Amino acid sequence: MEKGDVLRLDEIDHQIVAYLARDGRSSFRTIGESVGLSAPAVKRRVDRLVDAGVIEGFTAVVDPRLLGWTTEAFIELFCEGRTPPAVISTTLSRYLEVVGAYTITGDPDALVHLRASDTAHLEATLERIRSEPFIVRTRSVIVLSRLIERQVPTQREPGPGTGAA
Repeated sequence: MEKGDVLRLDEIDHQIVAYLARDGRSSFRTIGESVGLSAPAVKRRVDRLVDAGVIEGFTAVVDPRLLGWTTEAFIELFCEGRTPPAVISTTLSRYLEVVGAYTITGDPDALVHLRASDTAHLEATLERIRSEPFIVRTRSVIVLSRLIERQVPTQREPGPGTGAA
């Protein structure tokens, strides 16, 4: 399978992915009981999903607030000229506080998700980012509370035009 190809997943594959997204430590037996397959059948499907790149890995999800990273912000970056995304990515990857960065539509060149221990740490990090030679300006919003946060959808939702109400 080439990168970018879409793997055809059936309903059981979607259920397995959703189960693992909720609890990546689940045993094949437990998942199999939930989806109506044997443990070896679940393992074969999970191996196929890993090989195809649908499942990129298994990791622990850590609550950053419990580690002292209680301040969260989204920063719009406005860059000089036509700064390539690779330059933005390489530069931002040096900042431990940056937990996500995206090219976006609209006036800003990129959107940065940042976490810090407090507002002083946030301000110091913003000053360091603003000092990068290609950054013209930034616009920031601080997160007050998280309303919804998912790694992936845990259930398939009917798409537009599927007749679902």
